[in-house]
Amino acid sequence: MLRNLTKAGFASAVAALLMTVATTSAQAAEVTSKTVVDRLQIQDLITRYYNNFGRENAENFADFYAEGAELILGERHYKGKDGILEAYGRGPAKEGQPPRAPRPARYSFIVTISNPLIVVDGNSASAELVFTEFEIEKQGDAPKVIVQGKEYARFTKVKGIWRYAVRQIKSGTEPPLGWKP
Repeated sequence: MLRNLTKAGFASAVAALLMTVATTSAQAAEVTSKTVVDRLQIQDLITRYYNNFGRENAENFADFYAEGAELILGERHYKGKDGILEAYGRGPAKEGQPPRAPRPARYSFIVTISNPLIVVDGNSASAELVFTEFEIEKQGDAPKVIVQGKEYARFTKVKGIWRYAVRQIKSGTEPPLGWKP
């Protein structure tokens, strides 16, 4: 009985949430159970991506992207999975280029995300969010904010799985030229 009540309560809560979200903004995209699931899958992709930073055995960052995707970090553009690996210092070595300096030793490096705005339109989607990087040099030290900025991203569904198509990191409050969520 309690199990059925819990399911009924959950279903009622989801229905109420959908009604609230659907009626709160004239500009909001249509919210359906499918778009809610898609938004959660995209938010999970973003969260797993950011949780990857600072991990010793991190997942391959390029696996989060679709073929031919683009990563834009400030003025630098990286295209395709090899370019994305290059952006993270894990790509193939380039001839005549000195190796990257090792990262500084630190106790902890964590990146948090907040204020995700995810808009789904069929098999494509967009998101913008705030990220904050924290560093702790040695155990017991207070965390220091290293950088804060915004991510603007486009996603595509590849064989039923969401992947980044374009991911742009930008400082300041102005979105990229022509950006629409």
